[in-house]
Amino acid sequence: MYDCTGKRIASRKSCLECAVNKVLLIILVLYAEIIVAAPRQIDEYHWVEVERIVAIGDLHGDFDGYMNTLQAAGLVDQRGRWAAGETHLVQTGDIPDRGPDTYKIIQHMAKLAQQARKRGGQVHNLLGNHEAMNVYGDLRYVTPEEFEAFASGRSKRVRENYFAAVLENMATQDPTKFANLPEDYRERWFDSHPLGWIEHRQAWNPNWADDGELYQWVSAAPVAIQINDTLFVHGGISAYYCRDSLASMTERAQDKLQRSNPNDLSILTDEFGPLWYRGLAGKVPEAPTETVEAILRQHQAARIVVGHTPTGGYIWPRYDGRVIQIDTGIGAAYGGHVAYLEITPAQLFAGYLSGKTALPTAHTGLLDYLKNIIELLPDNNAARNQLLELQAEQQTNSAGSMPPAAESVTDNTPQTDTEAAQAMPICGTRL
Repeated sequence: MYDCTGKRIASRKSCLECAVNKVLLIILVLYAEIIVAAPRQIDEYHWVEVERIVAIGDLHGDFDGYMNTLQAAGLVDQRGRWAAGETHLVQTGDIPDRGPDTYKIIQHMAKLAQQARKRGGQVHNLLGNHEAMNVYGDLRYVTPEEFEAFASGRSKRVRENYFAAVLENMATQDPTKFANLPEDYRERWFDSHPLGWIEHRQAWNPNWADDGELYQWVSAAPVAIQINDTLFVHGGISAYYCRDSLASMTERAQDKLQRSNPNDLSILTDEFGPLWYRGLAGKVPEAPTETVEAILRQHQAARIVVGHTPTGGYIWPRYDGRVIQIDTGIGAAYGGHVAYLEITPAQLFAGYLSGKTALPTAHTGLLDYLKNIIELLPDNNAARNQLLELQAEQQTNSAGSMPPAAESVTDNTPQTDTEAAQAMPICGTRL
């Protein structure tokens, strides 16, 4: 009698043991392969071997739109709990402002991140320009309802005490101004400082409270990350930041947030910086193809996913799929256009409440893609207009990439520095 290796053995029992050992060896080899292929974190900004990535854009204080998007993507169950296993969710920033539910969304997102980690998944929240604005005190887009969400039964007394301290400080520091205060000063001051305003500042601004809940949350948010071969950033990476590492951009931004000096914000307010730049989305000055290619080479990536610039309600690829815009306007202030980007090893998809469709990776596939979008979103006029423009372009055989049918930008984007734009390198650095 011979064993499974061809050697002569003395009994059937020995042959059985050999067969069992062979099966166990195969199982161990397969298990080792699974371990190697499991999602892995390389450092604070890089993950690899992730089988499914879902990215969503700007939320702007709309909890319903946020939850509808998570459910459409199969990320949560009916109770709003993580249901996506090892999926990685990327939210590209701008959760605050223009809607009342900023605090509610962030609280849920923090819990969701804990649930995801227990199941092998991840939730990544990137720093957007509106998160930064709330930290350094640009509150033009904070709604009264948003302040109200921070109010409590103590808010009236807290506000009275703070107003008294303001008057006392003014009387000491600027007695002339104090003596000439208008009769309606108290009324006007209270109008500009609604209930919840003080608690809002304590939560966001480290100059008010360095342990503020939302400041602590934002201080953990990176500017950009890379998962597999995809870069994610809120606004975009311009030629001025082409050579910068993901780590350096985050470190510089977090340093400015920590200091919260309105006279020295640099990367946080730079129109060419990663929080504000719109050149990858077709806004002037539009990034040349050479810069996009240089950025991707720098990071050994295949594409860049950006939010910040509204598309009119649909996921939009540019530069033959090397840039993907995902700010569809999920928040009610921008139309409530629920959408998400899904990335798998086999294909990229644009997902909506009514279904999902494959995302083209070449300019030639945009016509069919837009037709699919219109079938899924029959009421989306922006997609129809984009289709008409693209058809006209093909009929005239004009060259160049088409800009997205973007909605008007009312974000008070810093004014374009024409001289700086003309002097932009193909791939440089602000360092």
